[in-house]
This record gives sequence, C-alpha cells and structure tokens, in this order.
Amino acid sequence: MPVTRISFHRGKSPEYLKALSDNFHRAMVETFNVPEADRFQTIHQLEPGELIFDRNYFGGPRSDDFVFFDVTIGRPRSAEVKQAFYRRIVELLADAPGVRPEDVMVTVTTTQLEDWSFSNGIAQMLEKA
Repeated sequence: MPVTRISFHRGKSPEYLKALSDNFHRAMVETFNVPEADRFQTIHQLEPGELIFDRNYFGGPRSDDFVFFDVTIGRPRSAEVKQAFYRRIVELLADAPGVRPEDVMVTVTTTQLEDWSFSNGIAQMLEKA
C-alpha cells in the first residue's frame, strides 16, 4: 500500500516518465515485498525554482536532473530492507531512464492501518486486520 510522490524538474519525455515510474515500482516489488498491482504514484514536474535542493548535502554532486521520491508506507520495514531498496532503486534508474545515483533522493514514512482509505470512505486496512 505504498504511495509515492515523485518530484523533479519539468521537461522530461513520456518515455522517461514511464521508465522512472516502472523501475521505481519494480524496486518496491523486488525489495519491499509490495504486490505488483499495489501501485500508487504521483508525478510532480516542477518549474525551475520550485524544487529546491542542496547540490552536495550527504551526497552529490546533484545536477538539474535530481529526482526526489517521497514514499509513504503502512507496514514498517527493517533498516536492512530499506538499504536494499535504496540500492536497487539507483541500479534500476541508472539503467532506465538513465538517472545518475547522485541525483536520487528517497524518504520513507511509515503510517498506521487507520491512516488509509482506498475508496468509499472505508478504512479497508482496519477491516482487513
């Protein structure tokens, strides 16, 4: 049940967007044990000056092709699983659409079951539990 907000500068092709989305989701499936059909992403393409980031803080140097993935998940994952996830993301994104590892930032936030309603005003995860 992850939800991911993906932010970067405007101007990428539809093929770039598809490869970015597909390979990020593939990393989630492979390392986070996310079902293939559990895919919720929002892509934010921002104008210059609307995505502000330090070029060198804890990494870099970051370029104008910087991509920020903000992931909200339900079930917590171990530090080891998260580290494998981060490594797999940069491997896959380097292959397609060609994002440099220095230009990838990921944050993961964990929520509770009651924090999710997928539709119809129902807390499906509570009823499932």
